[in-house]
Amino acid sequence: MDMSKIDLKGVNTDVFGDANPFGDPMWYHAFNNPGYYNDTHKKLRKIMRDFVENEIMADCHDLDEKQEVPVELIRKVGETGLLPMLCGRPWPKELVGECTLGFEPDYFHDALRATVAKELVGECTLGFEPDYFHELVLIDEFARCGSGGILWGVAGGLAIGLPPVVKWATPDVKKRVVPDVAAGKKIICLAITEPTAGSDVGQIKTTAVKNGDHYVVNGEKKWITNGVVADFFTVAVRTGSQEDGMKGVSMMLLERTMPGLSTRKMKCSGAWSSGTAYVTFEDVKVPLANLIGKENQGFKMIMANFNHERFVLCAMTNRFSRVCLEEALKFANKRKTFGKLLVQHDVIRWKLAEMARLVESTHAWLESVAYQMNTMTPMEATLKLGGITALLKVQCTKTFEYCAREAAQIFGGLSYTRGGQGEKVERLCREVRAMAIPGGSEEVMLDLGVRQQKKLGEMECREVRAMAIPGGSEEVMLDLGVRQQKKLGEMAKMYGEMLLPKVAPEGNL
Repeated sequence: MDMSKIDLKGVNTDVFGDANPFGDPMWYHAFNNPGYYNDTHKKLRKIMRDFVENEIMADCHDLDEKQEVPVELIRKVGETGLLPMLCGRPWPKELVGECTLGFEPDYFHDALRATVAKELVGECTLGFEPDYFHELVLIDEFARCGSGGILWGVAGGLAIGLPPVVKWATPDVKKRVVPDVAAGKKIICLAITEPTAGSDVGQIKTTAVKNGDHYVVNGEKKWITNGVVADFFTVAVRTGSQEDGMKGVSMMLLERTMPGLSTRKMKCSGAWSSGTAYVTFEDVKVPLANLIGKENQGFKMIMANFNHERFVLCAMTNRFSRVCLEEALKFANKRKTFGKLLVQHDVIRWKLAEMARLVESTHAWLESVAYQMNTMTPMEATLKLGGITALLKVQCTKTFEYCAREAAQIFGGLSYTRGGQGEKVERLCREVRAMAIPGGSEEVMLDLGVRQQKKLGEMECREVRAMAIPGGSEEVMLDLGVRQQKKLGEMAKMYGEMLLPKVAPEGNL
């Protein structure tokens, strides 16, 4: 077919990027926008594409091989003014200033909360308050570098360690911590996982004993992303007894300058630039004012933090899958075997098609969850999205594992060599587990997803039965009234027993 003779009047021709098949989400490839994205998202997309191409791509391999946290790169990202976008919504204006993009979309329906946060960081310097699709675009574009180490090194600690401070710390702690971390001048990490407590967060053993005007903290944390270079540590500690389980957990902010806090680098299979650390606390004195939220309420905060953390993980993981697909397709179009290009072999096209099928369907699910996060109130999102987000994480990591393997098969020996044409695929193959375990292992996520949806299904069935009799029978209405009021009480707390898994998701790196 002669494409030059086709009448393109009325046809969407808005292409962004390299136009490699499946190399970007469908709305980049002149497919009609599903309504999630507007000019502000396109503006952010262009900013991030240019930044990654100019500041990261050429040096990505060398940065990763150094196996050090790219501190200077963190500073450069901080200068863009975009790091607060990784803290969820709303934009913390009062702490970090205006969003540099120049616009402010609505945050859920919580105007009061948005106003309070802006007082901490200032308006978004982009000129608008970002929504969750801006965050999706930011992470998706950043992950094009194809390095989990770089992503975790630059944004991992901040994305999971700073939100609890922004939401629940005292005003003085917020003002002391958030502006510098959001600007890339200081680094924060989340310290939950311990040598003997990963999925079962309620069984952590690090203790914080109150002594006058401070707590004395003792214990150990393991696999802590950014811990090697962190200035601040958002730490889960036990303020109750061991028998209290999840009800005796608190959150508090520890600082590198506190005597008795030490870190050492851990040697991991992948994500070398993330600064994964073993952290030790020996009689660390922590001011009472550094308590985050209320004492013995830390488990609820940890659970509330997980949905956003998993959303971030899902966004970067599916782009890693897409990188594997794009690299494999480009290689298959230039490598010849048995007298013809790899892409001309049926079995190779089958591999590419399977990868594309998984990546595109997973991205559609990711967009669906982002839309729900945008349009639900925080309370509703906590109630409804925990199970769905858990299942989405499994979908993303299983897709990543498949794509990494198939891309490696297409590259052959080049995928087993660090550097060169197969650089990205080789690196990503080592980093599959770094996505599949943190934030909730696949096994825990599958179980959580089913149990959470079962609870929602039971609620829906009760509502359906209540509506089966016009107006509702007296017996049903009395029962419904009591149950609904009880449920409203649980929802008002946001993190009632109904919303929390019996076994906490896998600990954070």
